[in-house]
Amino acid sequence: MANCFVGDIQGCYDDLRRLLDLARFDPTHDTLWLCGDLVARGPDSLSVLRFVRELGERAITVLGNHDLHLLAVAGGHAPLKKKDRIEEIIKAPDGLALLDWLRHRPLLAEHPEHPLLMVHAGLAPAWDVSTARRCAREVESLLQGDQHQWLLKHMYGDQPDRWSESLTGIERYRYIINVFTRMRFCYFDGRLDFKCKLGPKESTPGLRPWFEQREHHVDDPIIIFGHWAALMGQCPVPDIKALDTGCVWGNSLTLWRYEDDALIATPCPAHAK
Repeated sequence: MANCFVGDIQGCYDDLRRLLDLARFDPTHDTLWLCGDLVARGPDSLSVLRFVRELGERAITVLGNHDLHLLAVAGGHAPLKKKDRIEEIIKAPDGLALLDWLRHRPLLAEHPEHPLLMVHAGLAPAWDVSTARRCAREVESLLQGDQHQWLLKHMYGDQPDRWSESLTGIERYRYIINVFTRMRFCYFDGRLDFKCKLGPKESTPGLRPWFEQREHHVDDPIIIFGHWAALMGQCPVPDIKALDTGCVWGNSLTLWRYEDDALIATPCPAHAK
């Protein structure tokens, strides 16, 4: 039994299937872990959702910013972006079932036996794993409950950009969502930045990657994340794995297998318009 972690797919269905063939992924024994952003700018987001959903318990995925945006668009809370190719999902005969399934995915997923934790974007510098877990469950309970439309309508915005346990209501939920699905850089004082999408060497002075700003704890699990294509899979912090290697932009789709520490990648044509 292997645990296979894959970076952002963004609707690149053929690339995903080719990568899984290369890794000899066996859905009868192995588990596929997906770092979020299943959908958006690739050519076949609908097939990606159908495939992952059909894997049942053999697939574990966390929500990314593009996944949440799909849910917001479907709920009438956000405009359809020209670059996103998600309208087919909303109009599909099984679209409602797929959206309901997606809405019930977590923001943070952990392996029940191995020290493995997966998120889309990262963990806030001020959070330990216990806090991150608790914050994820807060928002997940809203997304999976009767208040999900309210949350999807009000989740957009860059403020607050600093964590405090005293945050309440939508400000608290927005901060949590932004950390798990949008964060890349932080200021030295811990405030989040959402403007810079470059790599660390090209970033604005005064910014640090979240994984360098965050204090390491001896009992931390291996943290696996996607979201940041400019990193091209490079993270200098031990036991933190960056897996978004820009598949939709014409780079590659990458899989990391926990059991033998293997990195497997397949080159991809540029799909984003």
